[in-house]
Amino acid sequence: MDYVVRAVRADEWLRAKEIRLEALGDPMAHLAFRETYESSVAKPDAFWQERTAQAAEGEHVCQFIAEGADGEWAGTVSVLVERQAGEPGFGEAVEVDQTHLVGVYVRPGHRGRGVVDALFREAIEWSWSLCGPPVERVRLFVHEANVPAAASYRRIGFVPTGETLPVESEPPSQDLEFEIRR
Repeated sequence: MDYVVRAVRADEWLRAKEIRLEALGDPMAHLAFRETYESSVAKPDAFWQERTAQAAEGEHVCQFIAEGADGEWAGTVSVLVERQAGEPGFGEAVEVDQTHLVGVYVRPGHRGRGVVDALFREAIEWSWSLCGPPVERVRLFVHEANVPAAASYRRIGFVPTGETLPVESEPPSQDLEFEIRR
């Protein structure tokens, strides 16, 4: 199946909410996301409307979706813009202008069909095209136990940086940083 990858539109907030809640209900969600289904499902519609509107605006964040010929959303990824002169990125000051891929999710029936590749191509191209100081790298974090995701990211061209973030869990674990440099 062919997919069209495009930025989400503000009026698609309900569909964006639905795919996010589905992602948070996935068996691997505890490894992939820093929020829970329970906390997200309780958020009011205004939260989802604002979140989608900001992602559609594409100034500090952009959400991409892969849409099948039947109109079904097959997957999604969001890109956070992290500038040296801006707010700290993911808890730390950033050393270069960069983007950060988050919220990666492909619906089970579409996995293994190139959806993540298409989403990442669009997210990376968008990152390189940003106005202002050039983005030097695109990064993401993956839980050390999420071996299938790490393998996909390596296949696409991401490489581990050696940086890690602790994850509050029992037993303690960590997220591994991967990057692609310009």
